[in-house]
Amino acid sequence: INSFCMRIKEWFSWHFPELGKIIADNYVYVRIVKLIEQRKKLIENKEELEPKLDEITLDPQITKAIIDAALISMGSDISEADLINIKYFSERVDSLIKYREKLNNYLKDKTNKLAPNTSALVGETVTARLISHSGSLSTLAKYPASTIQILGAEKALFRALKTRSATPKYGLLYHSSFIGKAKMKNKGKISRYLANKLAMCSRIDCFSGEVTNDYGNELRTQIDERLKYLDTGDKPRKNIDVMKKVEQQLIGKKRKKKKEDKKEDKKEDKKEDKKEDKKED
Repeated sequence: INSFCMRIKEWFSWHFPELGKIIADNYVYVRIVKLIEQRKKLIENKEELEPKLDEITLDPQITKAIIDAALISMGSDISEADLINIKYFSERVDSLIKYREKLNNYLKDKTNKLAPNTSALVGETVTARLISHSGSLSTLAKYPASTIQILGAEKALFRALKTRSATPKYGLLYHSSFIGKAKMKNKGKISRYLANKLAMCSRIDCFSGEVTNDYGNELRTQIDERLKYLDTGDKPRKNIDVMKKVEQQLIGKKRKKKKEDKKEDKKEDKKEDKKEDKKED
């Protein structure tokens, strides 16, 4: 999709080069190209297109800048054949972007239902890749932390064992935001620590009867504390402290839910009593 957007930018820049400097976001650029088609149309139908441009850019100042740039643009005229092709191409890219968003929403819903703690810890994409690579959530839950750490880097591992060189520090976990945040010298430590937390989360998701993401959220903050510890020296909480805190939160939620259920039952009972009284009257 990004390469298609770059092609549209390159193609349309011959006609309206100033638009690429004003709009940085690829998706917004494609939608504007699809709407205005050419400078002449934008100038002639300024009053009609201005509110539609505001909806796309979400900023009246940017819309004004686009219209002003169209009046003094240095771009060359565009042929009818090129215009038809650009419009068709931008429509296709727009539909692909919408389809990608739908897929992302579907993936988010699925991972939140299947593995809520794991997805809360490393995100939906990494969770889906780990489950896909291992075969199932139950298989992933049975893996030790050392195996989870190098999932996706099996070829590199066996190559390193053959040549007796350094083994890989991470596989699919490289796509996690925690690895990106860590300094180069700490990437191995954080990947090992993250794999440990992932092993815990996957087991909770697979074998626990409750569907909750509280464990994943709390373990995520623990990893942030670990990152801070590697930089500043402030010690993070231990696993037992994190687990106790989550247990207390879950107990509190259960009590709150029971109270709410009791209130609803009382309301329903009152309604039924009123109905019975009306019938008797």
